[in-house]
Amino acid sequence: MTRFGYLVPEFPGQTHSFFWRELKALTELGYQPEPVSTRRPKQPGTIPPWAQDRLPEIHYLVPPGLAEIRSTATTALPGLRHPGTLAAASGLLPRPTTDMVRPRDVLRTAGLFWAGAALARHARTRGWSHIHVHSCAQAAQAALFAHMLSGITYSLTLHGPLSDYGPNQQQKWLNAKFSVVITERLLAETLPQLDGFMPTDVSVAPMGVELSDFTRATPYVPWGGAGPARLFCCARLNPSKGHKELLTAVRLISETGIEVQLTIAGEDDAGGKGYRATLENFIRELDLTQKVRLLGAVPEDRIKEELEKAHIFTLASHQEPLGVAIMEAMAMEVPVVATSAGGVPDLITTGHSGTLVDPGNPSSLAKAILHHLHNPSHSTATGQRARKALEEKFDVTKSARIVAARL
Repeated sequence: MTRFGYLVPEFPGQTHSFFWRELKALTELGYQPEPVSTRRPKQPGTIPPWAQDRLPEIHYLVPPGLAEIRSTATTALPGLRHPGTLAAASGLLPRPTTDMVRPRDVLRTAGLFWAGAALARHARTRGWSHIHVHSCAQAAQAALFAHMLSGITYSLTLHGPLSDYGPNQQQKWLNAKFSVVITERLLAETLPQLDGFMPTDVSVAPMGVELSDFTRATPYVPWGGAGPARLFCCARLNPSKGHKELLTAVRLISETGIEVQLTIAGEDDAGGKGYRATLENFIRELDLTQKVRLLGAVPEDRIKEELEKAHIFTLASHQEPLGVAIMEAMAMEVPVVATSAGGVPDLITTGHSGTLVDPGNPSSLAKAILHHLHNPSHSTATGQRARKALEEKFDVTKSARIVAARL
């Protein structure tokens, strides 16, 4: 059985359910992926309830245990004997003469070098053959250092625009054994930026859902014109997710005379002490306190429960790499009204498997939701087509098989 490292930064977070599913799928394929992370989430309150029991399975590189410091230092020593190679791998050199190396860059790189040594040490201890990294940011830099120090191979999955993942992308990609990009659209955007530095093996594999877990217990029933129209959104509370635009759309729908109820699952990045307060104030300003519920981070069973009850799933993101929460709604045959941000058009064909509107336009969002509410047969058919589209392209086993075949 092939044993390898599965590196996700600050794991587990509230948006990390896909990684648990892929770990499970890889295990079912006969492999032995072992989760490892850079550090625990900065805010313990953001660790979702469904992940609490899984924490003992994860090895954290930082901070190191006392027993690990000496062996990690021994692993790091060969790199310190070759400072030129180390500097080249770090991305600090070469630089234009006008772009000076800042002290904080050196400190950050030193920390990542230590994390890379810790990763190489742990890989050797556990007998890993490879490390797969679900990030192209600092976790990828740590994997590059681990590769430089020990020779262990690594691979990358790109989940969003390359510009979101910081410096030294050329070296991170050039030294990777293979890479995975979650959409064709994202790959097309990335190729010109990494011309000449891509690994020879690059695959497209979308994130997916475990369809057997997201199957309705009862048939979908659209809104019939009486009682509350139930809208559901699942997204962390962050300005990028467009919650203010969604709340404004709910206000517009309410003004048409429809009794509307919006439920939002997800928490802010400060465990409920950050952007949540901003949204609560905005809800009061719009006089929606009786129409909106903020659930916080909830387990998968609660998400499925809300999807069973929902008439429409809606997400107003300004930028969305692909959207696992959208996939979950599609799997449950709930019609989706979302924005055409990022990779969502690769997931939804508007007018067929869902409805997409431009980001930042509450009026268009409200209009699209109202169209579904007033056309129940269209809503039902849309949900059924969405489930079929997922079955064809977005099962979690697809990405797992692509990774497994390259180990």
